[in-house]
Formats: sequence, C-alpha cells, structure tokens
Amino acid sequence: MFSSPQFYNEQEAKKYSQNSRMIEIQTQMSERAVELLNLPEGQSCYLLDVGCGSGLSGDYLSEEGHYWVGMDISTAMLDVALDREVEGGLLLGDMGQGVPFRPGTFDGCVSISALQWLCNADKRTHSPPKRLYRFFSTLYSSLSRGSRAVFQLYPENSEQLELITTQAMKAGFSGGMVVDYPNSSKAKKSVATGSFYHPTFICT
Repeated sequence: MFSSPQFYNEQEAKKYSQNSRMIEIQTQMSERAVELLNLPEGQSCYLLDVGCGSGLSGDYLSEEGHYWVGMDISTAMLDVALDREVEGGLLLGDMGQGVPFRPGTFDGCVSISALQWLCNADKRTHSPPKRLYRFFSTLYSSLSRGSRAVFQLYPENSEQLELITTQAMKAGFSGGMVVDYPNSSKAKKSVATGSFYHPTFICT
C-alpha cells in the first residue's frame, strides 16, 4: 500500500511524477475513467479531478479536450503540478471536508487512487463514515444533473467497499460495482476502480 499522499515531500512528489511506469498507469486509468463517464461525444466538458496529485490524470483530460479543476491535499504534489504548468486549475483541499463548489458546477468527476484514503482515520477526530458522507454529499451537489463521477481506488477489503458504497448511496448516488479483470488477482488489484454516477454509483 502506498504511503498517504498528504505525507509526500517535494522530492517524493517529483520522483512520482517523473516515473515513466507511473505515468503510463495513470494515463491508462484516466482513460478508463473517462470512458466510464460516458461524456457527450465531441464535446468539451468541465471536470473535477479529486486527488489530482501532480496533474498526470489532468494531462489526459486536457488531451481529450476537456477543461478541469484538480483538488488535492498534498502541497508538494500541487507544487509539482504548477512546475509542470498543467492546463487545469488547482485547489489545495481535503476531500474529507467536502467539495467547495457551487451546485451543478461540473459535467463529471474523476479520481485516480485517492478515494480509499477516506477509509482511514489519520487523525483522532476523523470518522471515515462522516468524512465519506461529507465528500459524497457535496460532490453530488457539485455535479450537474445526469453527470457521472468515476473513481479508481485500491480498497483494502470488502468492508471498505461496503463503507464507501453505503455512504455514496446515502448521499444520493445509486448503481452498482464494476471490477475490471475479475479473474486475475494481480490485474484486478491494479485496476480496482470506483466510480460514481449522478445519481448512479459504480465502482470499477
């Protein structure tokens, strides 16, 4: 399991963002996420990238002709994104405290390898169910009607997936779970993804 992204220092953030294997994986997962968003063909959309890190997933969104805003808890990662001159807007924030945007702002949301961190209590005051609900309820509000949000994640166990699903549906999302390569334990782990639709919830 990776160390929590909020603890990345400047050196680690740069190393992560320059790793060719990591760039390849992020691009593949971003491509899958955008595919599941089911966006209108040939239309530029305004997307939210939660846990955007250094903007690797945002690079793919830009290549596809979309506009985006990235939100991340790691100052070091966002500094690297600024140095890389990514095309999206950047916001420092903890997704467990909610998504601070007006209702109906976004046409969709993607998140690569970030959502599982809300299942951990990094501080004594952290309640995973409450933080997940706060995130999902504010995200639900920020999405335009009929739009979707797709989350690639690394759940530690079935209990985490159940916790995530329960809070997502409590916030208004609905739907099911999708797992890529279900018969391959190695591939299944590498692409375990979570995605949410408005008002449908899907994990891939």
